[in-house]
Amino acid sequence: MITIRPSAPADGAHVLDIWRDAVDATHDFLTRADRAAIEEEVKGFLPFAPLWLAVDTRDRPVGFMLLDGASMEALFIDPAHRGAGVGRALVDHALGLHPVITTDVNEQNAQAVGFYQRLGFVATGRSERDGQGRPYPLIHLRFAPPG
Repeated sequence: MITIRPSAPADGAHVLDIWRDAVDATHDFLTRADRAAIEEEVKGFLPFAPLWLAVDTRDRPVGFMLLDGASMEALFIDPAHRGAGVGRALVDHALGLHPVITTDVNEQNAQAVGFYQRLGFVATGRSERDGQGRPYPLIHLRFAPPG
């Protein structure tokens, strides 16, 4: 059983572990130097960011999401829990807060692109570079209720 709760300061180290493990499992397109630089950036803000956590029955985080209003800025799932509905639960939580959600996904992360498409997100655009100007194209996605 997965529940969703806001993060607390004590969750910071575990959230970083989830981020590292998820990136290592899905972002094989990153250069070694970019992977290291991104981790340094992430370590400076992620443990202190207001996240939504998916936690197991022992209140151990197994995934997290960062929302900035109706923009999903991050969604990362512990690889040991992928395919178990954790990502869907976090997206459903976001949709309960905002009926229209936007997000960006790395074009080279085919697993994530497929995940969002299966949930009903549609592409609204594309950027040749990521938000930090690195050469990793992004697909801009939007979910809105049909109709």
